[in-house]
Amino acid sequence: MHTRGRKIKVFSGNANQELAKAICGELGLPLGDSVVKTFSDGEISVNINETVRGVDVYVVQSFSIPHVNDYLMELLITIDALKRASAGRITAVIPYYGYARQDRKAKARDPISAKLVANLIVAAGADRVLTMDLHASQIQGYFDIPLDHLRGVPILAEYFKTKDIDNLVVVSPDLGSVTRTRDFSYKLDAPIAIVDKRRPEANVSEIMNVIGEIKGKNVILIDDMIDTAGTIVNAAKALKDMGAKDIYACCTHGVFSGPALDRIRESVIKELVVLDTINLNDELRSLDNITLLSVAPIFAEAIRRIFNNDSVSKLFD
Repeated sequence: MHTRGRKIKVFSGNANQELAKAICGELGLPLGDSVVKTFSDGEISVNINETVRGVDVYVVQSFSIPHVNDYLMELLITIDALKRASAGRITAVIPYYGYARQDRKAKARDPISAKLVANLIVAAGADRVLTMDLHASQIQGYFDIPLDHLRGVPILAEYFKTKDIDNLVVVSPDLGSVTRTRDFSYKLDAPIAIVDKRRPEANVSEIMNVIGEIKGKNVILIDDMIDTAGTIVNAAKALKDMGAKDIYACCTHGVFSGPALDRIRESVIKELVVLDTINLNDELRSLDNITLLSVAPIFAEAIRRIFNNDSVSKLFD
């Protein structure tokens, strides 16, 4: 792709090459020729096998399972390689920004890992960041370079509109997701309810009660990410026990670590809709109640707009 003599190339680490290729397909570009592998001692090795001098370069990489830390290092080293090869502008395309849950000091002596990772990306040489649904929106301010923040809600809402579910209530699985739930419910013209839960420790949730009317209603639970699936599965069970009819759930980022697969398989959730910001393994893809939607079109359009110096926010008008 060329504009007034400028060139664009897209590269990828090993985290989600399937998504990177889909983005390139939307842009009508080949995926950049690079090799990201490890030395025998585990160190990351990156080779860029084509010229990038003066080129507008985009590196697609999520920090996700099964190798979160390796994928972060792959991005940093790839950015460094591109910087030293005189790339014109380097944009880190991070569909899922890991380490986002540690965004503040919740108690004494906590790290703020989200800020540390932001510093590392800037120090490596990134000129811009493109990401989707940060776990905490204030992480945008941790970067001293431009950051474009895409949203998954419009994609999820468009999908559920086509299902035309009647007697619908959109439910927030916790108090922290109320703003996202309200936005989602507005797009579906449905009322909201809130699951009030107490979390005794990390990755363990306990359902307390539900604020709102869900008895006899069809329900959609929405969250930004699902990790061990405890919160979403427990919320679905509580809603079912309180008289809800069909339970749907959706999220932007399907982390699905630890017991998530078994919990989802055995849950009362009729359909769990997930965006492909994280590459799901074959076992998860094979579950009957999981539907995967692609973010490639919206990331490709955002890259096209950034390259042409057009407004990215217009994507959500």
